[in-house]
Amino acid sequence: MTTGSLLFSVIPVSLLGAVVGLDMVSFPQMMLSRPLVSATLAGAFVGRPAAGLLIGAVLELIALETLPFGASRYAEWGTAGVVGGVVMAGQPQGSAGALPVAMFVALATAVFSSRSMVWVRTWNAHEARRMRAAIDAGAPEVIDSIQLHGLTMDLVRGFAVTCIALLILFPLSQKIVAVWSVDAVYSRAVVTALAATVAAGAIWTLTHRAARAGWLFVLGLCAGTALLLLQ
Repeated sequence: MTTGSLLFSVIPVSLLGAVVGLDMVSFPQMMLSRPLVSATLAGAFVGRPAAGLLIGAVLELIALETLPFGASRYAEWGTAGVVGGVVMAGQPQGSAGALPVAMFVALATAVFSSRSMVWVRTWNAHEARRMRAAIDAGAPEVIDSIQLHGLTMDLVRGFAVTCIALLILFPLSQKIVAVWSVDAVYSRAVVTALAATVAAGAIWTLTHRAARAGWLFVLGLCAGTALLLLQ
């Protein structure tokens, strides 16, 4: 695949990354940025939604550890899910290294995307300070302009992060998967164990200090398992 053809195929997926990047913190916040959703949608773009769903489920377990509130810095899982979904779905079906490589690529994207959010917020703060006098005066057109500017910057950020990550990491992932020599069973077992460990730690953090939270979690787990077995 040439650089031109890769860029042409990456642009539609990058538009999806722009939408989920906007959904992450700005609008409409409809959970499109959850990795389970964004990775599945990305896999569907490539024609393999089930592959996207698989990596999305793994990333969702890891994302449970993220608490996106207050002044904390957290991974940006929306664009990471899109990149992971495309990488997973873009490998030959049954490839032993597809899942671990897709997870690594998604995690790398999440870290870079988190940094990009800091850059955008810093720029937004700079713009707000520049218009401080008009804001203090309550000028509605200035306030609307700052809001639209912030939304636009998030949209552009999501597109740019997804596009850059795919252009760099997708060809690299293909080369790694092509020479992957670890058995598929062991490769997937390690990824699953790591994701489950992170999820277990996150669940413990959220439930061990809250009254009855542990019992509610166990009840929900049993109910979900029962529904799954009855299918």
